[in-house]
This record gives sequence, C-alpha cells and structure tokens, in this order.
Amino acid sequence: MINQGLTKYAGTHWTGRGELWLDPEGNNTNHYPCELRIESDVISYTWIHEDISQKGSFTFNENGASWVDSWHQPKSVQCTNTPEAWSIFNVHHIYEVDWGWQSKLSERPDGTLVLQMTNITPWGEDGRAVRMVFSRVKA
Repeated sequence: MINQGLTKYAGTHWTGRGELWLDPEGNNTNHYPCELRIESDVISYTWIHEDISQKGSFTFNENGASWVDSWHQPKSVQCTNTPEAWSIFNVHHIYEVDWGWQSKLSERPDGTLVLQMTNITPWGEDGRAVRMVFSRVKA
C-alpha cells in the first residue's frame, strides 16, 4: 500500500550527505555520502559507515512500514504510522524495554529531502541518531 505522501516522489532518485551520531550526548558526528530512491511503496537508501556500504528500506503497508537497515536494524521490524505528523512520512517502533525509534522524511522549502531517525528513551527524550539530506538527481 503506497504512503499517499510519497505519490509525487515515486520514481525519483536523490543523493546527499548524512550524519550519524553514536555518542550518548549527540555531539560527535560521522559524515558520509548517501543515496535515496523512492518507488510507489518502497523507499530505499544507501550510506557508508567506516568505509562499508550499508543499505536500508521502508516498505509501506496498511499499518505503517516495515523497516530494515543493514547496520541499524538487520532484521525487519514493523513500524507504526505516527498520526498528525508534519512530514511526508513518520513511523516509529518500540525495541528493547520501552525504547523507541522514530523515522521520518520531510521536504524543506528549498526542495531537499531530509530523512531523520531519532532514538527515544523510556522517559521520552529524543536523541539524535541519523540525518540524511538529499537533493534530487535530474532525470
């Protein structure tokens, strides 16, 4: 099932730069190149960590999306739609004991897309994890 917010982006390819925060305070950033492809019901992305190519995807369904990432989440998990989100899509899932993970795709006024992922503590604090900023590749 297609995410209706993705309809206008179906069939597009994007490239950009990403940031990965691994320290608990969210101050140290690892930078890397990344790519994004949007199809009718799947968003796939690639990125590099420690010189190793990684890949991930969101496959949309009636409840949200299944998400897999070769580095962050090697086993697919079901993510639930976040209602009333100010983004193209916004999904989340719970892992461990009451920890959360939120992923969302937004469009900036300049037309770039931003894929953000945040780690959410059991007490509700959002922690920076991933931000990828993409520009559309001309067909």
